[in-house]
Amino acid sequence: VCHANAAALTNLMRPSAPVLPAARAMSSASAPKQQQPAALSGAALYGDEVPADHKEHIMGDVYCRVADRYDAVSDIISMSMNKRWKQRFVEQMRPQPGDKMIDVAGGTCEVAKRYLHYQDSVNRDRTSSVHVVDFNENMLEVGRRRLAGSPWMRDRRVTFAQGNAEDLADVPDASVDIYCISAGMHNLPHPEKALSEAYRVLRAGGRFACLEYGHTDTPVIGQLCRWYWDSAIPFLGHVLARDRASYERLARSVRTFPHQAKFAQAIRDAGFHLPGKGYDLYQWGMMVAYIGTKPRA
Repeated sequence: VCHANAAALTNLMRPSAPVLPAARAMSSASAPKQQQPAALSGAALYGDEVPADHKEHIMGDVYCRVADRYDAVSDIISMSMNKRWKQRFVEQMRPQPGDKMIDVAGGTCEVAKRYLHYQDSVNRDRTSSVHVVDFNENMLEVGRRRLAGSPWMRDRRVTFAQGNAEDLADVPDASVDIYCISAGMHNLPHPEKALSEAYRVLRAGGRFACLEYGHTDTPVIGQLCRWYWDSAIPFLGHVLARDRASYERLARSVRTFPHQAKFAQAIRDAGFHLPGKGYDLYQWGMMVAYIGTKPRA
């Protein structure tokens, strides 16, 4: 799958086990109206060298190469803040007992395991579940190994499918309580399509939760962050994962993602309600959490 073409990756959606209920038909009177978000992707990625439509294929190849080391390297280059960010993110979702969550681009299960642990320890709930979707089979395999033998796997509270965030073809309408995507939007050629899919699969009143790299507006810290992405992270990728090129591409993908104010507006344009300014900054904007809801009728 590492060298599959973009069209093949887009059409892949092979669930390993059913987890989602049949779609509930929504009448035109009860379904909240969904707007069409403006396009966020540019005409090209990485300067003028790579067309945006090729981004999925390129990033898929990157994640094939780094899957086994992805979380370990991420912990190092984030100076161990990565784990704290994800824990805070899950807490901000405010999971409820019995919630069905879809974790998109969640292959290694770093968010999924925190979500299930929260349900077990805070809500004392054993009925909630998570469906993990990732376009990269290598990343999914890491997640399967990580949770192998856990009570969550035994009780079928976590399932996996290879699929595309921009076309969740096998996920019924209005079938999940929480849509989650962590550090995945910046990899997509058309994030606005993923937002439309998130709106479609969420039930009315369901929560949209996105954790994504952001832009630091504080001048000195912003300059330091840009240097870190452009120079330090590729160097660390070379030292820690023996793969400078992949981390250069990851860094460029993050740096070209829209500013959090623009992305928050795109989320609203897709039909979601975001409170206040629409986002919560972690570490001056190094990461940004967007927690919203799909309006009820």
